[in-house]
Amino acid sequence: MEDKNAKKLGFGLMRLPLTDKSNAGSIDIEQVKKMVDIFIENGFTYFDTAWMYCGFNSENTAKTALVERYPRDKFTLATKLHIGFVNSLQDRDKIFNEQLEKTGAGYFDYYLLHGIESGSYPKYNEYDCFNWIREKKRQGFVKTMGFSFHDTPQLLDEILTANPDMEFVQLQINYLDWESPWVHSRACYEIARKHNIPIIVMEPVKGGTLAKLPEEGEKLLKDYAPNVSLSSWAIRFAASLEGVMIVLSGMSSIEQIENNIGYMKDFQPMTDEEISLAHKAVDIINTQITIPCTGCSYCMESCPKHISIPQYFSLYNEDMREDMAEKGWTVNFTNYELLTKKFGKAKDCISCGKCEKVCPQHLPVIENMKLVSKHYYGE
Repeated sequence: MEDKNAKKLGFGLMRLPLTDKSNAGSIDIEQVKKMVDIFIENGFTYFDTAWMYCGFNSENTAKTALVERYPRDKFTLATKLHIGFVNSLQDRDKIFNEQLEKTGAGYFDYYLLHGIESGSYPKYNEYDCFNWIREKKRQGFVKTMGFSFHDTPQLLDEILTANPDMEFVQLQINYLDWESPWVHSRACYEIARKHNIPIIVMEPVKGGTLAKLPEEGEKLLKDYAPNVSLSSWAIRFAASLEGVMIVLSGMSSIEQIENNIGYMKDFQPMTDEEISLAHKAVDIINTQITIPCTGCSYCMESCPKHISIPQYFSLYNEDMREDMAEKGWTVNFTNYELLTKKFGKAKDCISCGKCEKVCPQHLPVIENMKLVSKHYYGE
């Protein structure tokens, strides 16, 4: 049952501060320690990591910044098994045991089968992962078992019907994706409510998209509440939904964590008027976002050409919001050139499709990469 007094903000350890922005594993440990301290000192306890986050270094960071510095009963730790790294029954335990070692946690308060969708669901069943996670719970290594999901409400209904003992589901929910025909935020939320299963929300700010709105959208929200951040609208929208127990925010700076704590420490659900304004902002945003990438970077980890896909999409989206006919050039042309010194160029894409197989947003990455390539220097 949902605890109305529980702190609903969760610390997502996927977008941590880096010492080198071109190296996902170069985590600024000292800054993370300060962020963890602020989070816990303000009564928040939920931390979310995963096997591959931050260049496979997030779980190690959880150990250094959290587990080794606080009593085990003072925090809640969640991590995940991604089927993309499982090619035998033995791989499940191999990864799980390494996660226990990397985090030093002894057990996981929440453990997820990671990113289930139509392409991966058969493999999760092939390797009997639902029974495997049940066994981990029986052994005491997992306290609460569930899964994260990126697909249709029909598939979610099928999974929850087949596995009624799952104790939570993690869904992508934000006001921009609420009526999205690709993400199905509202429809998947309604399936979870039908099954009366607690919900953890991921991507409430859609990878930062909802923290920086087009000028007209920002004005709409700022005119109503000039002293609150844009990201607060997104996180409060998700946290206001019945059945939501935690809203994860991938925080990468002390400023972000202090901002989130400021309005989530004594959380007030959104009013009907605020919800209506958020939906009006969606209409404005949708006219100006060309590629709805959240920047999760799963695609980069599978790209054989080491192309900085999320960063290129971000630059491209910014340029598409500019009046290119008038300007003809933006600083992003230089930014793109600088990125190509460290990463593959957009034109280096070989259309292997590995990126599209792991994209939680189901984006046509290959076609979008062609747009990026054509835009920058006509490649």
